[in-house]
Amino acid sequence: MTDDDEIEASKAPLIEHLKELRARLMKSLLALVVCFLICFYFANDIFNILVVPFERAAGEHQHVQLIYTAPQEYFFTQLRLALFGAFFIAFPVIATQVYMFVAPGLYRHERQAFLPYLIATPVLFVLGALLVYFAVMPGILMFFMGMQQTGGDGKAAISLLPKVSEYLSLIETLIFAFGIVFQLPIVLTLLARIGLVTEADLKRWRRYAILLAFVAAAILTPPDPMSQILLAVPTMLLYEVSIVAVRFMKKRDQSRDVTPSSEA
Repeated sequence: MTDDDEIEASKAPLIEHLKELRARLMKSLLALVVCFLICFYFANDIFNILVVPFERAAGEHQHVQLIYTAPQEYFFTQLRLALFGAFFIAFPVIATQVYMFVAPGLYRHERQAFLPYLIATPVLFVLGALLVYFAVMPGILMFFMGMQQTGGDGKAAISLLPKVSEYLSLIETLIFAFGIVFQLPIVLTLLARIGLVTEADLKRWRRYAILLAFVAAAILTPPDPMSQILLAVPTMLLYEVSIVAVRFMKKRDQSRDVTPSSEA
């Protein structure tokens, strides 16, 4: 059966496509709800895990304290944390449902080409989140904690006592920003695969990419120079990785084109 015959055989009336879409959406929503309930049950434990970068930045002998100034603040923080964790955990299920809905309309070689990107997307997002957790967040907190002063001799005591909601906003923003930026190799290789960019284009646009990296960092991160630099530098490195990935993909495609002709 040819690719055209395969797509023709998979055609269905509009009502069948709507039923299929509803089923995929329901499964995605069910996965999201289940993950939300689980994350909300363990919200306090998850928040304590997210506080570890703060504890590492403060040092072993320092007491870390976070506060909330409204009775309902920590409860709503737990709800938001549960929703964030639910999207994070349920993403593979949601992405799989999207792929299973779209796949029947793709050619066989298109499905094979799309699948590695589907796998790489959550992997790269997790890598970005791990970079935030183990390196970026402790570095930023050490920078901010250095602004404290002990007081005395006519000086007021200035201590860092972050609110639970603001701390969660900071780490969520950084995880989201780094997770999005780490998709850069996927986006650029996809654009190269469909012929919109080439390796030469990426090399020629390098100086503009550096400027855009700092602009994106200024938009996606909190307004402090430390977090912006810590996002801009990996972005530039990922841009260089994208150039290598595009070069590798081009060589692989050329070898595939040469092999059938040599066999003939």
